[in-house]
Parts: sequence; structure tokens; C-alpha cells
Amino acid sequence: QVQLVESGGGLVQAGGSLRLSCAASGSIFSIHRMGWYRQAPGKQRELVAAITSGGTTNYADSVKGRFTISRDNAKNTVYLQMNSLKPEDTAVYYCNARPRHYYRDDYWGQGTQVTVSS
Repeated sequence: QVQLVESGGGLVQAGGSLRLSCAASGSIFSIHRMGWYRQAPGKQRELVAAITSGGTTNYADSVKGRFTISRDNAKNTVYLQMNSLKPEDTAVYYCNARPRHYYRDDYWGQGTQVTVSS
């Protein structure tokens, strides 16, 4: 069992920066990959960035060069540094944890709102 708690969302002007945090607790050794998804009104939830237990990262094309995912294993925390924010980045951002075993359901945080004003 894994619990995820996000923080760091807010309102920022275009071109600004935010850093999201996701603190994980519980059976963290069962997690293969952690990542950030986002969902804007009227749109599908999409993967923004992910990092595997081995440190491999993956980014959506729309955020490459602007966002950076990282982890602090000592704190069991994953971060999403978001720079050069655009209005189209506005969404609810969800932390995600994918178990090592494919047949187990993903874990999700409660979501944190990111709003980028023009």
C-alpha cells in the first residue's frame, strides 16, 4: 500500500516557475515508476513526466526542455520543476505511482491545481 501527497501548486504568471512535490509513504519498494499526470478541463489525463526506480526519465513532448522530474530517495519524494510555464500548462496535476507488478492498480495522489495566467 502506498500513499501519495502532492503539494506546490498555485497561480503563476506565464514564464514563471513552480515546483511540485509528491511525498510517498508505505510500501515504496513495490513501486516501479513514479510520475506526474495532468488533466485540463475537457481533455484527457496525460503523462507529463515519469522516472523509474532505475532513474530513467520520460517527458511529454510539450514539456521537454521546460520541466524536470527528479527524486530524493532519502525523503521518498518526487519533484516536478516547471519552468517557462505557459497558459496551456494549466491543469490539475496528479502524482502517480506504478507498482512493480502489472496486475496491481496504480496509486494516485489527490491532485494539485496549477494555473498559469497570461
